[in-house]
Amino acid sequence: MKHFRLTTSFLLLTTFITLLTSCFRGVPKPLPIAIIPQPQSIQRSTGVFTLHKTLRIDSSEPLQEVAEFAKKSLATTGISISSKSTAPAVIFVHDTTLVNEEGYRLQVSQNSIHISAKDAKGAFYGLQSLVQLLPTDIPKDPIHIPCMTIDDYPRFSYRGMHLDVGRHFFPVSFIKQYIDMLAQLKMNTFHWHLTEDQGWRIEIKKYPKLQSIASQRKETLIGHYTDQPPQYDHTPYGGYYTQEEIKEVVAYAQERQVTIIPEIEMPGHSQAAIAAYPELGCTGNPVSVATTWGVFDDIYCPKEQTFEFLEAVIDEVITLFPGPYIHIGGDEAPKTRWKNCAHCQELIQREQLKDEQGLQSYFIQRMERYINSKGKKIIGWDEILEGGLAPNATVMSWRGTAGAVTAAKEGHHVILTPTSHCYFDYYQSQNETEPLAIGGYLPLKKVYDFEPIPEAMTAKEASYVLGAQGNVWTEYMKTTDQVNYMVFPRALALSEVLWSDKKIKDYTNFIHRLQNFLPRLDKKGIRYANHLYEIKGRSFYQNDSVYFELKTTLPNSRIRYTVDGSTPTKNSASYLAPFYLTKSCTIKAAVFEEDRMLGELYTTHFKKHLAVEQQLQISPAPHPNFDSGGSRALINGIVGHHKRFNDPEWLGFNSDSVRLTLKLNHSQKMNTLRVRFHNGKTSWIYAPKDIRIQSKTGFQRVQNIPESKRPFVETAIELNGLVADELYLTIYNYGKIPDGRPGAGHNAWLFINELILE
Repeated sequence: MKHFRLTTSFLLLTTFITLLTSCFRGVPKPLPIAIIPQPQSIQRSTGVFTLHKTLRIDSSEPLQEVAEFAKKSLATTGISISSKSTAPAVIFVHDTTLVNEEGYRLQVSQNSIHISAKDAKGAFYGLQSLVQLLPTDIPKDPIHIPCMTIDDYPRFSYRGMHLDVGRHFFPVSFIKQYIDMLAQLKMNTFHWHLTEDQGWRIEIKKYPKLQSIASQRKETLIGHYTDQPPQYDHTPYGGYYTQEEIKEVVAYAQERQVTIIPEIEMPGHSQAAIAAYPELGCTGNPVSVATTWGVFDDIYCPKEQTFEFLEAVIDEVITLFPGPYIHIGGDEAPKTRWKNCAHCQELIQREQLKDEQGLQSYFIQRMERYINSKGKKIIGWDEILEGGLAPNATVMSWRGTAGAVTAAKEGHHVILTPTSHCYFDYYQSQNETEPLAIGGYLPLKKVYDFEPIPEAMTAKEASYVLGAQGNVWTEYMKTTDQVNYMVFPRALALSEVLWSDKKIKDYTNFIHRLQNFLPRLDKKGIRYANHLYEIKGRSFYQNDSVYFELKTTLPNSRIRYTVDGSTPTKNSASYLAPFYLTKSCTIKAAVFEEDRMLGELYTTHFKKHLAVEQQLQISPAPHPNFDSGGSRALINGIVGHHKRFNDPEWLGFNSDSVRLTLKLNHSQKMNTLRVRFHNGKTSWIYAPKDIRIQSKTGFQRVQNIPESKRPFVETAIELNGLVADELYLTIYNYGKIPDGRPGAGHNAWLFINELILE
C-alpha cells in the first residue's frame, strides 16, 4: 500500500507540473527593453504587441518622409511591409502639443504602435527606439514587444561625432555607414574634417591643384610619431571627395536627421594647400604635403591673395553643405613664419595688433565676417580665443574645459570635446595587444562618466553649452576596421551622455544594454572593441603591505588567476579577494564561463625591489587629474605602460620641480636607482633635464638626462653600495616647450613611474 500511495502521489505531482508548464508555455515571452541611449521615461503596462513578420506603416502628412524611411529601415530587419488594414500597424502621429524639441512618445499597445512627434527629428528618433525593441533578425516565430509608453527627448541640442579624413581617407560607403550609426544613436551632427597638412579631401573646382597635388602625399610614416629613426612605407597615398559625392553624402545624412559640419582648417594645418599653391605661405618656397604627423610651421600667410583663395573655397563649400556652420579649425598654428615675415609684421603694426596672437585673431575675425555674410556661422577649436574671440563664433573646447568656461563667460556658445573624455584616438584598454594609437587612455567607463557642463560654470554660463562631441583623429587608423574599433562602443557611451538625463544614467545598466546592442554591430560587420570581459589589476598598500586586486566590468564574473606565469585554466584559483604579494612574480588572469575563457588574458609583472613597502613623500602633490594611484604608485612594484600615461601607475606634475623623499624602515645597501619618465611630446609631456639625488650621509649626484625622441625614458643612477635609510630626489621639469612643437610656450608636463631601488 505504501508503494501504491507513493506512485499515486508521484503521478498526481507529475500531472500538475505538466499542466502548469503547458499554461506557462502559452504566455508570450516579451523581448527585453534595452535601448541606447536610455530614454528619459519608460512606463510598462500589461500585455504585449505580437508581430508576425508583417507590419503596416501609416503616417500623418508632416511625418510622411520619416514613415517612408521606416518602411525601408524595417524591411532590412526581415519585416514585410503590408498595406492591408488588418495588419498590425506602426502609426506616426504629428503632435504639436509635445513640448521638447526632437522629442517623441512611443506607445506600444496590444493592437498597434504609435510614434508621436512635433517634427521629423522626433519621429525619426522614436523609430530608432522601436528598431532597438526588435530583435536583430526577425525569427520565424512571432515576437512579442511588451506594452509600454516611452516619453523621450534629448538633454543637449548638439550631439556630435567627428571624423578626420585628412590623415587617412575613407570611401563614401564607409562615411554613409558611419552616419548610419550616428543616427541610430540619436546623434544629430557629423563633423567632417576635410583638410589637413597630410591631405586636402574636398574638390574645389576653382583650384584644381588641390585635387592633383594637395590630396596626394608621396609616402606615410610607419609606426608611432615618436619612434626613432622614423620609417616610411614609400607608397604614394591620396584621395578626395568630388562635389557630387559630397552632395550624395549630405543628402544621405539629411534623410537620417544628421547635419554635416565641414571643417576647412585655417590658418594652421594647411601645408597640403601650400604645397599646391606656395604663394599662400609666408616664404613662397615649395613645400611637400606632409608625410608624418604633428604640427608644422608652414601656415597660411594673412595676405590678400590668401584671403581671396579662402573666400573662393568657402564659396564652393557653402553650396554643398546646407547646415548653419562652417568649422574653420584655428588650432595648433605656430607663429614661426609670421614672426619672420615682413608682411605679417607690417600688418601687425598697421592694424595696431598686440602680437602674432592678435594677428591670428585678425585672421579668424576677417574670415568670420565673410562667412557670416554668406549666411553661415563659424565654429573653431579653443585656440580661436587667443588674441580675442570673433564676435559670433562657437568654441569647441578640446584642451580641457577652460576654453569653454572662458567663452561662455563672454556669451559664446560652446561645444565640449576635451581630450580627457572625448578623444577616441586614445587607447581604450591597457592591454599590451591593443592596436597602435596616439597615446593617452580613455576607457569606456570614463566616456560614460563625462559631464559636459563644467563645474566652474554658473547656471547662466551653462546655458551656452550646446552639447559635446567625440573626436576621431586618424593618424593611426589606416583602415575602416581600425576606425570602427576605436569608435565603438565608446560612441554608444557618449550618445547616452548627450541624450539621457544624468539622473537616470547607470553604468551597470548601460553595460547590460550594451551586451544586447553588440549583435547589431556584428550584423553590420562592424569590428568593435569588446572589453566587457577585460580584467584590470592594481597593487595597493594595506597596513604597509602590498596587495593585488583584480576586477572586471561585468559584475559577478568568475575570474581565475595564477602567479607563476602560467596561463589560467578552469582549474586555476578563483579570485575572491585581494591577495598579498610576497615576492616578484608574473600574474595572469582571465574571466571564465564554466571551462571557457572569455575575453583576453590579463598579464602583469610585479617586482619586489627595496623601495616596495617603504614610505614616499612627494612635494608638490601630483596634479589632481593624474594622481589616481597615489604617492605609493611609484613604489608598488608595478611598471606603468610605456606608451600611455593615464593609468594609475603614472603620476603627472605641471610644476617646475618635484621633490621625492624615500624613507626606508632601516638602513639598506643600495646599488642602483632606476626612474622612468613618460616622453610623449605630442601630449606636451617631456622627460626632465636633470635629477639631483642626495642622502643624509653626504652622498650627492646630479644625473643629466639627454633629450630623447623615445616615448619613455628610463635612467639608471649608480649608488655604488650606498648605505642609508633615506634618499632625496629633486627632479627638474623640462621647462617651456619650444616653438614649432605641440603646446609651444606652455610649461611641459612631467610624468613619473616606478622608482626601482636595487
